[in-house]
Amino acid sequence: MYVDLFNVRDEKEFYEMFSSRILQATYTKLEERLKILKTLFKLVTPKITVGIDQNNEFQLGFDIQDLRKHPDEILNLPEKICKLKNIELVVCIDEFQNISHFDNPLAFQKKLRAQWQHHNLTCYCLYGSKRNMLSEIFEHKSMPFYKFGDLFFLSKIEKDHWIKYIQKQFKKTKKEADPKAAALIADLMENHPYFVQQLSAICWENTTKICNEKTVLKSLEELLLMNDLLFQKETDLLSNKQLNFLRAMVDEVQQFSTADVIRKYNLGSSANVVRVRKALVDKEVIDIYGNTMEFIDPLFKQWMKRVYMR
Repeated sequence: MYVDLFNVRDEKEFYEMFSSRILQATYTKLEERLKILKTLFKLVTPKITVGIDQNNEFQLGFDIQDLRKHPDEILNLPEKICKLKNIELVVCIDEFQNISHFDNPLAFQKKLRAQWQHHNLTCYCLYGSKRNMLSEIFEHKSMPFYKFGDLFFLSKIEKDHWIKYIQKQFKKTKKEADPKAAALIADLMENHPYFVQQLSAICWENTTKICNEKTVLKSLEELLLMNDLLFQKETDLLSNKQLNFLRAMVDEVQQFSTADVIRKYNLGSSANVVRVRKALVDKEVIDIYGNTMEFIDPLFKQWMKRVYMR
C-alpha cells in the first residue's frame, strides 16, 4: 500500500488518505470494499465518495470528533485486514517528514507509534526527501519513532547509470543522446533524480536527431529562465550573510571558518558561519551529508552561478 503525504497537512487528511489507500490495496472491487466496511469500522462512521473510476476514485471521509476519540480504529486498519484476509501488508509512506507540519506533531507521532509497534503482519516503510527532518524524527532519543526500525540513507544514483538511462529513454523515441551530453546533464544536476529528468525532458524537446553538449547548455538556459522569478523570490528571503555563504558554496569553498574565507565572503566570524549554515539548513536551501554541504536544489545552484553571480 502506497501513500504520498506531500500535500497532506493535518491529521484528518492523513487518516482519510491512509484508510482509503489501504482499502484500495487490499480489496480490488468496490462491492468488496462496501461490504467489509461494517466489519472494519465499529467506533467511527466513514463517509464514502466514489468517482467515475470506481476503483481509483474511492475516498473515505470521517467526522473530526470521531477521529479524536478513536484514532486507533484507523491506525490498526492494516493489521485488522491482514488478519481477516490471512495476508501480509507493506505500508509505504512517502514524504513521511510532512507529519512534522501537523498541529501538535509529537502527540500524533505518539499515536502512530503506540499502535504500529504491536503490528506483526504489517511492515511499515517510512521515507522521504528531507534528510534532516527524517533524522529529527528517527534519530533523536526524545522522539516517539526513535529506534522504530532499521534506518537507511540512500546514496545518489551514480552518473554511469544516468548516462545509460538517458540514452535509453532518447532511443525509445528514435532520438539519440551523445554520452558526453548525458554525462553533462547528470553533472549539472548533481545526479538528483527529479532535476536530471527535468533537464533531460527539455533536452529531448530541443533535439531533432542527436542531443549534444550544446543542446544541454541551451536547454539549461531555458530551464533557468523558467525558474528565474521563483529563484529571485527565494534570494529575497535570504540575508546578506546567507547569500554570501551560498556564493562561497558555488565557488566550491571547503573550509568556511578560515580567516581568509570569512574575510573574502564577509561572513562575520566563525561563530556566525555556524549560525548561517544552520539557518540555510532550516530553510531547506542546503543539506549536509557527513562533512559535505550541498544545495538541495542543484538548479538553484546553477542559477546562482550563471545568473545571480554573473
